[in-house]
Amino acid sequence: MSVHIFWFRRDLRLHDHRGLHTALTSGKPVLPIFIFDPDILDELERDDARVSFIHDSLMVMHRQLVQWGSGLRIFHGNPQEVFSQLLQNHQVDTVFAVRDYEPYATQRDRQVGEWLQSQGSMLELVKDQVIFEQSEVVKDDGKPYTVYTPYSRKWFANFDPSMIEEEVVAEYADRFLQGEVPAPMTLEAIGFRRSQIQVAPFDVSEDLVAHYEERRNFPAIQGCSQLGPHLRFGTVSIREVVRIARQHSETFWKELIWREFFMQILHHFPKVVDTCFKEKYERVPWKMNEAWFEAWCEGRTGYPMVDAGMRELNQTGYMHNRVRMVVASFLTKHLMIDWRKGEAYFAKKLLDYELSSNNGNWQWAAGCGCDASPYFRVFNPESQLKKFDGKGQYIRKWLPEFGTPAYPKPIVDHKEARQRAIDTYKQALG
Repeated sequence: MSVHIFWFRRDLRLHDHRGLHTALTSGKPVLPIFIFDPDILDELERDDARVSFIHDSLMVMHRQLVQWGSGLRIFHGNPQEVFSQLLQNHQVDTVFAVRDYEPYATQRDRQVGEWLQSQGSMLELVKDQVIFEQSEVVKDDGKPYTVYTPYSRKWFANFDPSMIEEEVVAEYADRFLQGEVPAPMTLEAIGFRRSQIQVAPFDVSEDLVAHYEERRNFPAIQGCSQLGPHLRFGTVSIREVVRIARQHSETFWKELIWREFFMQILHHFPKVVDTCFKEKYERVPWKMNEAWFEAWCEGRTGYPMVDAGMRELNQTGYMHNRVRMVVASFLTKHLMIDWRKGEAYFAKKLLDYELSSNNGNWQWAAGCGCDASPYFRVFNPESQLKKFDGKGQYIRKWLPEFGTPAYPKPIVDHKEARQRAIDTYKQALG
C-alpha cells in the first residue's frame, strides 16, 4: 500500500499543524516518524535538558496517536539511512515535513530531497513555524530588510487574519496509518539521560499578554511567557500565539515579529553565523581574558544583575530578557570579549536556543549586527539593577551570598571599562 510519511522535526504537536494537515488531506495513509539525528545530538551534553524535553513531547504525541489507532515511530540515525530503511518496508509516495531555515537543516533537506527523488519518492516542505518566511516580507525592490522597524511595518501591511486560522488535525485522525508500532525509543537508547532541568509550561493567558508591556522588564515578577522553547520545538503553534497577541497586546505581537526578522536575516545573510553583519566590526580587537570569561560564565563578576542572570541560566536554562541584554553588553563592552564566545555559551545552556535569534541578539548587543545598539551604548549594570530590580528580589533569589564577604568585588570598574570599550571601538572603526 502506498503511504505518505510525516517527518516531525521542530513541530512536536498534533494540533493546529499546517504541515500535518497538508499530509493528512493528501489522499493516502500517513506514517508519522521522528528521527534523532546524531549530527545534532553528538554536539550536546548527555543530560541536555532540550533532548529530555523533545523526548517527553514525543511521548505525549505517541500516546495520542495510539488512541487514534496509530503510533509514532522513533528512529536514531542519519536521516537518509532511516529513509532507506523505510522505503524497503513501505511504498512511500511523499515525505512531508515543516520547512526549517537554519543552515544545517536546509542542507540536510536538500540532500534528503534529492535522494528521495532518485528513489521515486519526494520531499514536500510546508510553511508552519512562521507566519511569513524567507522572502515573503521584502522591500519593494525585492531586497531583504536589514532594519526591524520597516520590516515590521511591511509585515503588518501584508498580514491577513486568514493566515492564522487554525489548521485542524484531530478530525483527520483516522488517516494516520493504522496498526501497532514498536515501543518508542528511550532516552537511554540514544545515549542520553534525563536532565534535572525542566522546561516550564508557557503562559499566554489574557492577563499575562494584556499586561506584558508594563511587566516584561522586571525579572523578579512573572511578566514573560516562557514561550521560547515551545516555539523552538513547535509544541505550540505560532498561529495560536499570534491569535492571542492580536487580541491583547501589540507589544507582545512585535516580539514575535522580531523572531521572524532574525530568521530572514539568517536566510539572506548566512555569513552572520560566525561573522559580524557589519564587517568593519571584525577589526575590533577583542580581548580573551580567561579568568574574566570564567567569572562571567559562573556569575562571579561582582555585578549583581550580571551574576544573577548567569546563575539563573546555569541552574534553569532560562534568563529573563532584560537581564540577557545587560549580561551580553557586559561581556562585549565591559570585558571586551568576543560576542561569539557569549553566543556559544548561550547556545549550550539556553532551553530556548534558536540560532537566528541568539545570533541576532548577541550581534545587537555587541553593536555589530544588522539593526544594532550603537557601540557607544554601554549598559550600566548598577543603574539597570536600580531601575528594574530596585527591591533586590531578583538578585537575592539567585545570589544568596550577596551582601556578605563571600560575594566578590567587581572584576572591572564600570566607568573605566565603559571608556575603554568606547575608545577601542572608535579606534577600530575609524
